Amino acid sequence: MENRIFLNKYIEEFNKLILKASNQSEKIILICNLILKLKKVNKIHVFGNGGSASIASHFSMDLTNNTHTKCLNYNDPGIITCYANDFKFENWISRVIKKYGSRNDILILISSSGKSKNMINGLKAARKKNFSKIISFTGFNEKNYLNSNSDINFWIDSKKYNLIENVHQFYLLAIVDLIKSKLK
Repeated sequence: MENRIFLNKYIEEFNKLILKASNQSEKIILICNLILKLKKVNKIHVFGNGGSASIASHFSMDLTNNTHTKCLNYNDPGIITCYANDFKFENWISRVIKKYGSRNDILILISSSGKSKNMINGLKAARKKNFSKIISFTGFNEKNYLNSNSDINFWIDSKKYNLIENVHQFYLLAIVDLIKSKLK
């Protein structure tokens, strides 16, 4: 019985976050339109830490596979450990952006806290490279750095990592599915 109570509360809390998030549909549509208008020479770079890195990989693969958009994530241990070793962990994303980013690319940062130094430095590097848009998916404190400094932000009103990450994944895969529906 105790397990059922926990699960019912957990599902109810997730549903509330999704319903609160339904007012984000305009941002989802905006992102879809940005992606559809992306020039063939440009690409999307997506990053996350921990569980958010897995979400970044899932989103990147689905978007590339289903919409033929160049969407890259850099979760290869060789890339991460090389740049982290040579330039410190907080700079590995900015180093990737300097190396692989181009003017008018799009950056997506997924960070539950919105205050990871590697993400913040990545955002700053993308600004210097003149990326067309910087999009963030965050939670915890609404006034976190990424939420406050992104062009388009999705903030989840929770302090629970798994709920935040599940809502982020829901949004990102909704973006993929909406673009797929437009391409049919």
